[in-house]
Amino acid sequence: MLTPEAVDAYLHRMGTKRPERATGAALRELHERHVLSIPFENIDFNLRLPVNIGAGAIPKITEQRRGGGCYELNGAFSEVLRALGYDVTVMAGRVLENGELGPLMGHLILRVIAEDSPEPWLVDVGYGRGFRHPLRLDSRAPQEDPQGTFELKGAPDGDIDVYRNGSHQYRFEPRPRVVDDFRPTLWWFQNSADSPFLTQLFCTRPTAEGRVTLSGRKLVRVADGQRTKEELPDDAAVFDAYRTYFGFELDALPHPPAAPAAG
Repeated sequence: MLTPEAVDAYLHRMGTKRPERATGAALRELHERHVLSIPFENIDFNLRLPVNIGAGAIPKITEQRRGGGCYELNGAFSEVLRALGYDVTVMAGRVLENGELGPLMGHLILRVIAEDSPEPWLVDVGYGRGFRHPLRLDSRAPQEDPQGTFELKGAPDGDIDVYRNGSHQYRFEPRPRVVDDFRPTLWWFQNSADSPFLTQLFCTRPTAEGRVTLSGRKLVRVADGQRTKEELPDDAAVFDAYRTYFGFELDALPHPPAAPAAG
C-alpha cells in the first residue's frame, strides 16, 4: 500500500486533490486529469534506460515529472486507485500493430469498481489514442468521449475488443492478472528488434483543445481542429519543447529509430 504522501504527490502531479470518496464521478475526474497531465512516451526505451512497472514507476512520474508506457502509467495508477479505496483488477491486452495483434501481455489495462456502483469501469491511461474518461466495461453500446466514439465488442474465447471511431485498437482478456505477469513482455519490448517501443519514438498527450506530440525534432500540435507541424532546428529547441509542452527536463535526447532497410 502506498503512503499517503506518495498518493498525494501523484495526485499533485495530475493537478488534482484526493477525492473524499472512491466514487464513479471521482474516478472520471482522476482518469481525465491523468490523461491530460501525464504523457504517453517511450523515451527511456530509446535511451536504453531501466523501465520500472507498477509502483516502481511512481518516482519517475512524480519526482521526474515524466510519463511512460502502459506498464508504467496503468501500473502506477492501479496502486494509486487502490490506495484511494477503489477495487482494481489488472488485465492483459494485445495492441493492434500494422493490422495484426501484438504480443500476449502487450498491454496492461484496469478493471475498476467504485464504491457507489457495482458496475465495472474500463480504465486505461496508458494508450496514446485512448479515451479521456473511463468506459463502462459491461456495455456494448457506443460510448461518446472527447477523444472519439468508443465501443467494446465481444471477441473469441471471451476476450473483448476495443474500437475507436470504428477502428480496432486492442483486444483484452477479462481474467485477473498481476503486474509481475508483464515482466517477460517488458523485456521483449526493451530488447526485440521488432518492438514498437524501439522502432518508434513518441511523447504525446491530449490537451483541452486537441493534442501535442513530439517525435525526434518533429513537433505536431492540434488545436481546435487545426494541425500544425514543425521541424525543430536543433537539440536546444527539442529540449525546450519537452520542457514547454510536457513539463519535464531530460539529461539526454532520444533520437528517432533508423528506418528499416528495404529488402
